[in-house]
Amino acid sequence: MDREQVLERMRREKIIAIVRGVETASIGGVALALTAGGITCMEITVDHRTQDGPEETYRSIAWLRERMGEAVCLGAGTVLDEEETRRAVAAGADYIISPNLDEGVIRLTRELGKVSIPGTFTPSEAVQAYRWGADIVKLFPAGLLGPDYIKALKGPLPHIPFCAVGGITPENAGDFIRAGCVSLGIGGNLVNLTAVREKRFGDLTAAARRFAAGAAGLEIDLIHQDNQDKN
Repeated sequence: MDREQVLERMRREKIIAIVRGVETASIGGVALALTAGGITCMEITVDHRTQDGPEETYRSIAWLRERMGEAVCLGAGTVLDEEETRRAVAAGADYIISPNLDEGVIRLTRELGKVSIPGTFTPSEAVQAYRWGADIVKLFPAGLLGPDYIKALKGPLPHIPFCAVGGITPENAGDFIRAGCVSLGIGGNLVNLTAVREKRFGDLTAAARRFAAGAAGLEIDLIHQDNQDKN
C-alpha cells in the first residue's frame, strides 16, 4: 500500500492494535483474530528486551506480510533509530511508530515512502514532529492526559492529526475520537498476552469488536448484543 492508502485505512478503521511480546509462532493467530473483529491495522513492536528481540520482530513482520498481504495494514512500533527503521521497512512495514521524537527516524521514514507516527507529549513536541514530516502525531501516554487534553491541543493545532496511545478502553475510545483524534493505538487491553499464550484467540476477536464499536460510539449497543448472544 502507498502512504495515502495507509493513512486512509487508519482514518477509516480508527484502531491500531499494538502487538507486543507475541512470538512469531503465534503472530498469525493474533492477526486472524483481530481481522475477524474488524481491526486490520497492526503495529508489531520492536522487542528491545533481548539482543535477539529486534530480529524476532522483523521476522514477525515479514511473516505477516508474506502470508496476509494487504489484508493487514502492517507497521512497526517502538522504533528508536534509523537502523531499526530500515530493517522494519525492509521486512514489510507500512508505517513506523515511535514512543519518542527523533528527527532522523521521521525523515528517513518519509524518504522511504512510509507513514511516520512519532511519539510526543507536549504542544511544542507535536509542532516539531509535524514540521519534521510526521503524518500523524502520537500522544503518549494519553491515559494520563485524557480527551480534554486532546480538545485543548486541537484548538490552536487543528491541522495536526493526533493518535492517542495508552489507557484507551472500549468505554472511552469514542471520547478520544470525538475530542479530535484520527486514530487510537491499543495494546494490552486489546491484545491480551494470557489469551494469546492459551490460544484463546476468540477473546481477541471479541475485544476487537468492542473497541471498534467503542471508537464508533456504539459501546452500549455492542454490550447489549454481547449479552443477547450469551442468553
